[in-house]
Amino acid sequence: MKKIIALAALSAVMMPAAAQDTYENARLLGSDLNGTARYVGMGGALEALGADISTISTNPAGVGLFRRSSASISFGLVSQQDCQDFDNLGKTNMSFDQAGLVYSTRTGSSSYLNFAFNYHKSRNFDQILSAANNQMRNASMSKLAFAKGTKDSDNNGGYYWDTNKQGEIIGWRDQNSNERAWPYTQWDYLYFNGIGYDADTQEALFVEAAPIDGQNAYIFDRAHRGWISDFDFNISGNINNRIFLGLTVGLHNVNYRGVSNYSERIVAADGHDRGVLTLADERKITGNGADIKIGAIFRPIEDSPFRFGLSIATPIWYDLTSENWTTLYNHTDSNWGYDKVSTNNAYDFKYYTPWKFGLSLGHTIGSEVALGASYEYTDYTAGDYRVNDGYYSYDYYDYYNDSGSYSDREMKSNAEYSLKGAHLLKLGAEFKPDPSLAVRLGYNYLSPTYNKNGYRDSQLNSELNMYASTADYTNWEDTHRLTCGFGYKYENLSIDLAYQYSMTKGQFYPFQPNVDFIDPVPDADGNPIYETNISSPTSVNFKRHQLLLSLTYTF
Repeated sequence: MKKIIALAALSAVMMPAAAQDTYENARLLGSDLNGTARYVGMGGALEALGADISTISTNPAGVGLFRRSSASISFGLVSQQDCQDFDNLGKTNMSFDQAGLVYSTRTGSSSYLNFAFNYHKSRNFDQILSAANNQMRNASMSKLAFAKGTKDSDNNGGYYWDTNKQGEIIGWRDQNSNERAWPYTQWDYLYFNGIGYDADTQEALFVEAAPIDGQNAYIFDRAHRGWISDFDFNISGNINNRIFLGLTVGLHNVNYRGVSNYSERIVAADGHDRGVLTLADERKITGNGADIKIGAIFRPIEDSPFRFGLSIATPIWYDLTSENWTTLYNHTDSNWGYDKVSTNNAYDFKYYTPWKFGLSLGHTIGSEVALGASYEYTDYTAGDYRVNDGYYSYDYYDYYNDSGSYSDREMKSNAEYSLKGAHLLKLGAEFKPDPSLAVRLGYNYLSPTYNKNGYRDSQLNSELNMYASTADYTNWEDTHRLTCGFGYKYENLSIDLAYQYSMTKGQFYPFQPNVDFIDPVPDADGNPIYETNISSPTSVNFKRHQLLLSLTYTF
């Protein structure tokens, strides 16, 4: 009979604090196209046109174009296409997206000083991701853990594995060390203690995933939930209706939860079908951040409505907590391994996002047509992955560290390889056939933020690496968003409706793609056996529909 074992003491051999890895932190980068229905309906291209409260977080000077005070609220439905419900997360969900207030005061014959507050959901994490593959051969997560264990040292991208006093298998820095190796992740721990070690023979087990009788070699499902809420406080105004300036201080609240199941059909080295292993993971990320955004809009020609805008946003300085509950379920042969091995961990970390720069153009034709175009650039490789050390000191490179944390150079190097600079283009148009009616169209394009050859490197000798409880990642490609909408104004009340369709494709990998190693057991002639562990990708997509309603009262 297999046994049930819950080895939750893993945290006892870990460092007191760390941070997320490249792909986990990438969830916090960027923003959805979300806000008021007018903003969404025009593809977000209102940075130079202004007079919409959603520009408070993109070009704060846009709030300076308000001439009257107003209050607005936005909500709607978000629906994912081509997916099946998982973990009780449905394809269609309600969303409360925006609520804001602008107070406008006249300071001169043609000058105003405005104050504004706005809440909006900058990220809606609701997403179901599923992948299955029957092409993978001679590879598995357990084989990857085994491969890293043959490296014998963290300097070689692995660890030396041996038991501790409690009988747990731990990956040590090398044969002579009593310190845990940083490439020894939480999932390495689970596979080694759940199926990678045979208590009877005292030998490591080398297993592979493969399709049996037409079944998939692996199946993966994850339900993402949660949001990033932005609370923006703005002061803005104009000088002689020619120069508009704005400053926004933003507070960001992160509430993310991801639940996933990764199942492999295991074939042992002798070719025997062992059954299925399932890694079940739940991770929560919560915390807060802050940033500052400044912007300007210029109308260079006095008798022309044409204007252009410039904006810059500092990094969001996040202070976060991550917690996971992870279990390896063993549904393989009855005399092989344990039924269940579990671990959980919680830690605090810091992550500083990159700077963001914006340029925008806007023009109106009479009172009937408004045209907008915006461009933003963010260098996703420039994020700062920080390990909490709990005190103030000089870091490895002798730079004074006054934040109680220091940058992880290994993880930053992986981010520079796996991520890239992101270009965001927004185009929008509004037509008013009648002063009370508006029709809008928009297009929004985000270039790929992931390098197609990037990967989640579990062999990094990085302190941030050892907290990983999963190994999967997705290299998402570019994102296309098509929008439309209309608005109706009756006296002081405006009703706006917008529709958005967004589509992104990507390549899902269950673990890093290719790790070479030498089997510790030579062939019959004593020659070394060279092995690889090649992860087979699966094409995935993320298609989402949004219906958004805004109510605005002007006073």
